[in-house]
Amino acid sequence: MDIGQYLRRLGYEGPRAPTLETLRALHHRHLESVPFENLDVHSRRPIVLDEAAFFDKVVRRNRGGFCYELNGLFAALLRALGFQVTYLSGRVSPDGIHPSGPEFDHLVLEVSLDGSSWLVDVGFGEGFVEPPPLVPGPWDSGGLRFHLERLGEDWSLFQDVPGGTRKLLYVFSRVPRRLEEFSEMCRYHQTSPDSFFLKNTLCSLKTPTGRVTLSGNRLIVTERGQREERLLATAEDIERALLEHFGIPRGALGGAAAP
Repeated sequence: MDIGQYLRRLGYEGPRAPTLETLRALHHRHLESVPFENLDVHSRRPIVLDEAAFFDKVVRRNRGGFCYELNGLFAALLRALGFQVTYLSGRVSPDGIHPSGPEFDHLVLEVSLDGSSWLVDVGFGEGFVEPPPLVPGPWDSGGLRFHLERLGEDWSLFQDVPGGTRKLLYVFSRVPRRLEEFSEMCRYHQTSPDSFFLKNTLCSLKTPTGRVTLSGNRLIVTERGQREERLLATAEDIERALLEHFGIPRGALGGAAAP
């Protein structure tokens, strides 16, 4: 791996020592530099679980990806910098209430550092900005409140939502996994009619003051709590938005760019 090229992709010029400060800074920069997106799913470009393929797509071709790609690549970077990283299997809640997602539905990371463990996830869309310690309890991140709860071997990640309730994001265990164990679910998310990722094209990126999301032909820009949404009328408009807001080169969607 070309660490320097990866760090330039993230716009990161800070220390490289495997410390908590470095981990937090890299996590933050990743979320503001590399979009969560499923464009290859809709352009029928197969996604394979291979670190070299992740690097080529995200770093060399200035693309984003979904959890297997983003957390898989970030794990490789952290290991190259000297961090101890473990793959964990997450089960995404389909309704924000029940932990009924299948095993290997989501790839999340555990980083062990100075006798403590940290939850790391740069592949879940609008998640936490800085990695939390793997201990039960609440914390605030990026203007949102999250909670970790433990029941037996399962850990649950919740997010507060308006109305005083919590939304279950996903459940995970700390059983160490191998990247290839996620292959079947990676194929499922690309090919199954029931896959969330086949329902619509999606590209989303955190910004210093909010978030920008392209969902189908809807461009949604949230800045300092103010949300603006507009419809993009043509495939050319969509390609232009991908380039201007996410840095994604033209042609990434192929024929799937039509509104």
